[in-house]
Amino acid sequence: MASTISKMRGDIESDLEDQVARLSKELNSLKKAVSKRGASAYQDTREAASDVYGEVWDRVAESLPAMRKRARAAERVARDNPATAAVVGLAVVGLLVTLLARR
Repeated sequence: MASTISKMRGDIESDLEDQVARLSKELNSLKKAVSKRGASAYQDTREAASDVYGEVWDRVAESLPAMRKRARAAERVARDNPATAAVVGLAVVGLLVTLLARR
């Protein structure tokens, strides 16, 4: 009877060892698959970010001359009307402080 129990115990241990070995192989396979997908997702995200950056840069580069003209015009108006410029500046600062204070 002891030999039967010993044999069953040996069979169970052997089965468990086989299952652990298979699970270990499967886990390694899953790790490799996740690693490949992660690298692919990283590359895709990097390319998408690069595309977005390029588009934003193109739009900003196109807008720079117009923004410079507007800045020069605003500077001329501020020089011609310093009191008005000061009032507008204070109003903008007040709005920013109000918006920041709410958060």
